[in-house]
Amino acid sequence: MARKIGSRYTAHRILGRGSAGTVWLGDGPEGPVAIKLLREDLAADQDLVERFVQERSALLCLDHPRVVGVRDLVVDGNELALVMDLVRGTDLRTRLERDRRLAPAAAVAIAADVADALAAAHAAGLVHRDVKPENVLLDALSMEGPGGAPPALLTDFGVAKLIDSPSRTRATSIIGTPDYLAPEIVEGLPPRAAVDIYALATVVYELLAGFTPFGGGHPGAVLRRHVTETVAPLPGIPDELWQLIHQCLAKAPASRLRAAELAARLRELLPSLEGLPPLDIDEQGDEEGYADYAGHPEADTPGGGEGAEAEHSLSGAGAVPAAGGAVPLVHSRVGPDANRDTHTSMRVPGEDELAGGAHGTARAPRAAGEARAGSARHRIAVRRRRLKIGAAAALVAAALAVGGWLATSEEETGSLPAPAYGYSGD
Repeated sequence: MARKIGSRYTAHRILGRGSAGTVWLGDGPEGPVAIKLLREDLAADQDLVERFVQERSALLCLDHPRVVGVRDLVVDGNELALVMDLVRGTDLRTRLERDRRLAPAAAVAIAADVADALAAAHAAGLVHRDVKPENVLLDALSMEGPGGAPPALLTDFGVAKLIDSPSRTRATSIIGTPDYLAPEIVEGLPPRAAVDIYALATVVYELLAGFTPFGGGHPGAVLRRHVTETVAPLPGIPDELWQLIHQCLAKAPASRLRAAELAARLRELLPSLEGLPPLDIDEQGDEEGYADYAGHPEADTPGGGEGAEAEHSLSGAGAVPAAGGAVPLVHSRVGPDANRDTHTSMRVPGEDELAGGAHGTARAPRAAGEARAGSARHRIAVRRRRLKIGAAAALVAAALAVGGWLATSEEETGSLPAPAYGYSGD
């Protein structure tokens, strides 16, 4: 059923739902648009609305081909809506769930587009704060680029900052998607442009591997790995690409590249990546269930950000999450509007929790068929090897015992062993 949004827009049908609200296909004076109608509790928060209205001009001025533009902000009674450009296509999460992994050229081409979008935003003083596959849209109507990847656009600028307003969070809280959070966020520092670079490098890793480098298990364990663990290298990709990813996943923000430099470096690599197939590595679903984590932060559930599967898309919603992707913190709703609510609020881990080393193991890539260290299959293989070694040791011990008995018998009877066959020297 159609509904009016303010005096200028009409919403016709739902494209997707997320924890921050609902995305509608709509139209306005200038044609089709995507309308993100935020939750009623957000719209009822007057401090939040005033703060967002103050930032309206910055969002409207962010005009770049790789950014999903914000056309208008509608405040009408208890309704707060963002009116945005309509991208006819799907989001990167849906593409990743379909293909599991992308060819290196496609992954790098998409990342370069997103880096261009971030460079424009950072130059305007805006930090996205929630770069993830759900917030990258693929334009199905444009010509495909390297690796068969359509042009990518970054969306949802301002939404993470909207949810993370002072009136809604405590000083000891973190708002974000755990798999993509930079270490400095986990440690309670304010978000700067470098957090977007870290998140984008995590997305590139996920596009290549099919899983995020530090994901898996309780969100507290994920946060801890970001701070304490080193990313495991991906086998089978050019060294220059790996070094670029590794640098942008550096724990120190100052060690990461700036967005414009990252975009340029990624595009320099594209010719050398053409024709390379997706990586052939095992799925990294945790065969143990979830990693062990002691003293973990308790996850709140107010939700925030956006996880709609087909946001701003005419292709529908509700794709089933694939194994090995980012771990959802809130169980998805069942039905045509199911989504991945990964954007949540957590408390900042204490220094003692971050200082004792990680509990659980970050996902480490391995060649196809090789068991993951610590997994049930790996322990079975280790147990079998130990049994074989034990059996061999028992045989050796038995042989030595028999040899000793024979030697003793020979000494007692005065018999000599049979001569060995060999060169006698005659």
